[in-house]
Parts: sequence; C-alpha cells; structure tokens
Amino acid sequence: MEKWQGLVKQSILAQATRQEVLGLYRRIFRLARKWQAASGQMEDTIKEKQYILNEARTLFQKNKNLTDADLIKQCIDECTARIEIGLHYQIPYPRPIHLPPMGLTPLRGRGLRSQEKLRKLSKPVYLKSHDEIS
Repeated sequence: MEKWQGLVKQSILAQATRQEVLGLYRRIFRLARKWQAASGQMEDTIKEKQYILNEARTLFQKNKNLTDADLIKQCIDECTARIEIGLHYQIPYPRPIHLPPMGLTPLRGRGLRSQEKLRKLSKPVYLKSHDEIS
C-alpha cells in the first residue's frame, strides 16, 4: 500500500513538474515573439529573438531526459532567473561575472585548485548551463 501511495505521489509530482517546464517553454517562445531589442534596430531584434529561440531549444533538448527532481528544480530556477534578468536588463544574453584570477579568498592558503573550486561555487544560477553549451 505504501509503495502504491509513493508511486502515486511521484506521478503527481512529475506531472506538476512537467506542466511547469512546459509552461516555461511556452513563456520563452511568447517572450521571443514579442521581444524588442533595446537598441531599437530591426536587425538587433531579429538576432536577439533568434538567440532566445536557439538557446531555449538547445537547453530544453539537452535536459529533456533528466529524471532527478533536484536537477530539474535547478534547471527550472536557472530558466526563471534568466527570463527575469533578461526582462529587467532588456538583454537576452546572460550577464557575465568578472572575478580577478586570485580574487576569492580560500579558507587556507592560496592554491589554484581552491580558487577554481571557489569560482565554480560562486557562479550564479543563471550561468550554470551557459558554459556547457557555449
């Protein structure tokens, strides 16, 4: 009985997550359809719309077989953050972060490995998949 209830609960959660992901996908395509470049130039608008569509297709295609709930939640959070940042700054591209090479203070010593680890940990949620597909 408990196993059955667990499967039903999992199925309901998977269905809710599926609806949330599909809603984000539709939201991105609506956003691309209505997008206007901040410069007001038609060629910039076309390039930015194409970037939004290609980025969405690439990332959704790459992540379509994810089954881990935590990874799916991270992807949803990243997508939501990128949408909100894009709308706020009126640019579709992820905002880069600039850190000096040895700018993060490690707990002990100043080793390169610890710097690389700190850089990876300090990466904002909206840039997690950007480096993977670029």
